Amino acid sequence: MSHRDENPKPRLADLDELELVVEKLIAGGDGFARWNGIPIFVPRSVPGDRLRVRLVDRQRDYGRAEIVEILEEGPGRRTAPCAFFGRCGGCDLQHIEDELQAKLKAAAVHETLVRLGGVSSDIPLEIILGSPWGYRQRAQVHSSTDGEQVRIGFHPRRGHELVAVDSCPVLVPELEQVLATLPRRLPTPPPERLDLLVGDAAALSTAPRTETLPHGAVEISVGDFTYALDARCFFQSHRQLLPRLVQEVVGEWRGREAYDLFAGVGFFSLPLAGLYDRVVAVEGDRTSGRYLQRNSRRARTEGLDYIHSAIESWITQLPDRADRVIVDPPRMGLSGKIKEYLCQRRPRLLTYVSCHPATLARDLRGLDRAFKIDSLSLIDLFPQTGHMEVVAQLSSR
Repeated sequence: MSHRDENPKPRLADLDELELVVEKLIAGGDGFARWNGIPIFVPRSVPGDRLRVRLVDRQRDYGRAEIVEILEEGPGRRTAPCAFFGRCGGCDLQHIEDELQAKLKAAAVHETLVRLGGVSSDIPLEIILGSPWGYRQRAQVHSSTDGEQVRIGFHPRRGHELVAVDSCPVLVPELEQVLATLPRRLPTPPPERLDLLVGDAAALSTAPRTETLPHGAVEISVGDFTYALDARCFFQSHRQLLPRLVQEVVGEWRGREAYDLFAGVGFFSLPLAGLYDRVVAVEGDRTSGRYLQRNSRRARTEGLDYIHSAIESWITQLPDRADRVIVDPPRMGLSGKIKEYLCQRRPRLLTYVSCHPATLARDLRGLDRAFKIDSLSLIDLFPQTGHMEVVAQLSSR
């Protein structure tokens, strides 16, 4: 004989709206709350907010919601400085005061590394901040047409309908000026997506190439080096923090041989070449590789060898006990094969640069059998968003 619970526990599937108190920020920028023990993730919330929310995604063990009404504001909540915030999906955290925003993000990243990666909370941790506004020197914009009028903007957080903008306060002033004039400078029909990059002296590069806009190489000076690249190449966006990023990643270690994997246009390879007798820079993208060679020639670096190869294919050539390896992979992190060969070959010093704490945590756990973490640096390369760059310095066991 079965017995039915006379007071069955309510389920998310039975509900539309809830009242919640946000406990903390998680990596990525969403607020975290609980309803009957079930995690609920709420974008654009602040720890301490008491909210009425509407469920937009119901899963067995968690839900996602949007704010219907702020019943009581948490400390540090503010009116977003940008008129497009809330519709444009580019920024997540403009509703939080700048200083508090950085602290909450750093705590969220650290919690992710400890919880998912088994990282000890005793490891030295440094938080590095730069300007929270007017910092971004590259952007990807989207376009649409309204009759003969071209509209430029960004996609919302959910969906693909264009949010047209004529200003963006996180862009460097030169790039924000380009944004305002861009619609009348584009052909009809315009490219659906356009990558923009400004270099020194406000030089502009765009991709895809159009006849009505500048294209080709620009130059960006960082410390003692000048890098040529174009809008197709990966390059970090926070103009003011680039020298500090090089300092945290490259440091002052010296040795015979260093390997820069996912080398891009040589951002770390060039300064490494002044510290090691030989530097091997491995990059799979041909365009970035051509600029890497060009930048190396211009800097007159000695002992810098470029190899065009996917890291997955090349990694079997990594020698045993190399002095130094730097990895700066895309958001998905390192493959199992790459981690396996790093563990087998055990470079004396391994530097991991990551923009995604969850994949970094996963990879640190996989590297733990061969390496120990010496220090972590959290660099706020993406103010007003939920993202933070992490530099992990590891040494072989």
